Amino acid sequence: MSPRHPALLILLFTGLAIAALPTGLARAEDESPTPPDPHAAARERLVADSIEAGPFGRTPVKDPAVLAAMRSVKRHLFVPPGLRSEAYRDRPLPIGHGQTISQPYIVAYMTEALQVGPDATVLEIGTGSGYQAAVLAAIVKKVYSIEIIPPLAEEGAANLKAAGVANVETRTGDGYHGWKEHAPYDGIVVTAAAAHIPPPLIEQLKPGGRMVIPVGPPLQTQSLMLVEKREDGSVSQRNVMPVRFVPLTRGK
Repeated sequence: MSPRHPALLILLFTGLAIAALPTGLARAEDESPTPPDPHAAARERLVADSIEAGPFGRTPVKDPAVLAAMRSVKRHLFVPPGLRSEAYRDRPLPIGHGQTISQPYIVAYMTEALQVGPDATVLEIGTGSGYQAAVLAAIVKKVYSIEIIPPLAEEGAANLKAAGVANVETRTGDGYHGWKEHAPYDGIVVTAAAAHIPPPLIEQLKPGGRMVIPVGPPLQTQSLMLVEKREDGSVSQRNVMPVRFVPLTRGK
């Protein structure tokens, strides 16, 4: 049966089509593809060639969560602008104040040695530019990070915020004493070489937890120590590899 008012129906359908057009355009704009990351290929080469493959006799890093974090965290956001072309080389880089951002392989190795998962809380001693904290934050629930040099503490916090890392809390202070308010921790990572393993950090480690810390004299080869606290509270420690870190700065 034909409509009684065909002209009116045509007008109504035309109005609907016109009204729908802006919505369709908005949806197309919302679904526009994210611009490709120009550094993604460099990060992939870094992880595949220098971390996962274990060249030069290194122990390969195999933990899938650690490898995923190393592939996702944008290291160039944590190095000085003048050194960003070097960000995806497997080497430490200066970040000012006599400090460095650690070599990516060492960051990955130390992170894997903690054996922490998505429900873990980790303490980091030595925020620096924030890179190690960002890698940890991609794996665990919460990271607390302490930096003794005020300008670096501010810079590290700013870098983490700019990188969109929301589960790291930072403060300025002497990391030798840890951060007792949030203890005990599932893992503790120290990113500077101490003369000995600080007793407060052992106390703040949860039974069953692990700490990774370089120990030894400044400007010389040091020992990367893996400290494990057993369920009964006893502690074991062993040297896992030779390293060279800047010295742990102490408060006065």
